Amino acid sequence: MLHRSLISTLCLVAVLSLGVPVPVRAAPPNVLFIAVDDLNDWIGCMGGHPQAATPNLDRLAEVSMLFTNSHCPAPACNPSRTAIMTGISPHVSGLYDNRQKMRELLPDAELLPKYFSRHGYWSAGSGKLLHYFIDQQSWDQYYPPKETEDPFPRTLYPEKRPVSLPVGGPWQYRETDWGPLDVTDEEFGGDYLVSKWVGEQLGKQHDKPFFLACGIYRPHEPWFVPKKYFDQFPLDDIQLPPGYREDDLDDLPPEGKRRGPNRYFGHILKHGQWKQGVQGYLTSIAFADAMVGRVIDALERGPNRDNTIVVLWSDHGWHLGEKQHWQKYTAWRACTRVPLMIRVPPGTTGLTAGTPPNTICDAPVNLLSLYPTLTELAGLPPKESNHGPSLLPLLENPAAEWPHVSITYLNRPGNYGLSERRWRFIQYDNGDHELYDTRNDRYEWNNLASEPEHAARIARMRASAPAEFAEYVAPSDEALQKLAWHAATESGAPPSKPDGNRFDVVFTNRRDQPVKVFWMDRRGTPKSFGTLESGWRKPLQTRPGAVWLITDTNEHPLGYFVVGDRTAHAVIDAE
Repeated sequence: MLHRSLISTLCLVAVLSLGVPVPVRAAPPNVLFIAVDDLNDWIGCMGGHPQAATPNLDRLAEVSMLFTNSHCPAPACNPSRTAIMTGISPHVSGLYDNRQKMRELLPDAELLPKYFSRHGYWSAGSGKLLHYFIDQQSWDQYYPPKETEDPFPRTLYPEKRPVSLPVGGPWQYRETDWGPLDVTDEEFGGDYLVSKWVGEQLGKQHDKPFFLACGIYRPHEPWFVPKKYFDQFPLDDIQLPPGYREDDLDDLPPEGKRRGPNRYFGHILKHGQWKQGVQGYLTSIAFADAMVGRVIDALERGPNRDNTIVVLWSDHGWHLGEKQHWQKYTAWRACTRVPLMIRVPPGTTGLTAGTPPNTICDAPVNLLSLYPTLTELAGLPPKESNHGPSLLPLLENPAAEWPHVSITYLNRPGNYGLSERRWRFIQYDNGDHELYDTRNDRYEWNNLASEPEHAARIARMRASAPAEFAEYVAPSDEALQKLAWHAATESGAPPSKPDGNRFDVVFTNRRDQPVKVFWMDRRGTPKSFGTLESGWRKPLQTRPGAVWLITDTNEHPLGYFVVGDRTAHAVIDAE
């Protein structure tokens, strides 16, 4: 009896002698995974702002499929990036906001790079891919080194801050600031060093196929970049956001009116910095575009160009005054709609024809689909925990039937924005809702939810959303930012200057004796909040700028805490 391998060889010889073509298994494709932080549709190929200068993003779009109706899983960095990298939707994981910790809620989740690594890939990354940590267990290599859990290389910032926008109070995020730096890209560092390291990896031959992730931080705040990018956008020529309308809040329900206006936009207007802020965002986009260009150039010059899938995405959009809002955290299109480009070269395992270049798809897609799409393109086994549908049908034919909607989840269960090809629906957990016809109302100026002819449409769209949502789980005390302890002095604790929304601060007494907790009022008079026994913890509701005095049981001052702009942990350490 002939050995099985010998039979196979003889059969192959026979087939070749007959001239019958033998199918050749394509080599596993590489993946270049590019994230750009806080980027809305202000890029040339999406037409979000007439002054956007993004030649490199535009040229990538010309060789890719550009999804013009792509939305983020959540309008905040942490829940969005967690959903993308785990493939698990926020409404299932329960990770809804930036304060929660991924590994507290999802201790066993296998991130996208780890899944590729487990299936024979070399997985490496640089820059911000997760929310200010690396998750070293998920990568084979990282720059900066994964053991540091710090994804940022050295970055040059002004010595004295703020530069452009005065701090309005303890409620303000201190990175809301901008200005030109008289340095080169290399001297600035940051994304330049990320693009340099990623480019070096693209220039090498590798023993394995690679999953290579590149996290570009700009246009995340602060908007400090080299001066040459500011020079492209003279301040006198800056155009304000085309999506802004002064009366845009008038037709919103109460919850929409509450979520729209925020202090940042009013503060920026008060100091005459609106145009300067728009300039800072445009310049930071231009800088990010240049860094993406460096990465794409490295790929094009190197040995991996013809066998590398390229995916570019942003974690969420950004408001610059639209709906009287600055920053993110909303369910409006300005915040949920993000660039998504996918280029699949011909001969790729899961899509042998590749993606047709310069193709636009307006199907409502979500970045949750990236995990299952990339594993399918690479010929890897599907992962059952993925919640997004694969985009492969659209990559084959952008006009293919697409029965799915795209849902963006807000910071608490029951709040979401839902996108179809034409219609967008926003649901708040108190029952308020909004409806927009984005085909005829690009900027969502006209809320149609109260018009009777749309009642059936609203019911249908609401039925497309999940019926159940995972509960919100607060971060552990250990995961919270620790408030600075100020030891008592003869001058005593200062008065509170509360300014901003209420939230909890957790007080923990690690001394072996009880302590007393006092809130200092605006006049500097202590108001008792009771005794905290040894080993006890107690959450207390407070506001930014509040001062909390800690004394012994005889009311002799020990020290005090000053509350910042977010939930934190006030630890009274042992003596």
